[in-house]
Amino acid sequence: MLGFSRFSHNVGKQYDEFLLDSIDRAKYQWDQATETQEAIYEVDGEIVAQTRLAREKYLFLYREARERKVSNNRIQSSVIDY
Repeated sequence: MLGFSRFSHNVGKQYDEFLLDSIDRAKYQWDQATETQEAIYEVDGEIVAQTRLAREKYLFLYREARERKVSNNRIQSSVIDY
């Protein structure tokens, strides 16, 4: 039983790191989608939908990190614009 609790603790840390990496990627994709939308003269519905999807992915992952109380210097609460 002792070995199992150590294993589950390591899995949690690994998931937290994976979550933080996913948040970084989602933020980058959201920024890219926003820049693309701003750079295009005639924005169609697909581009707007892609930007919204990227934003929602980021917000979902961010909320998950907050619920899990994952914190370090990689995530700042000021990056979300509501």
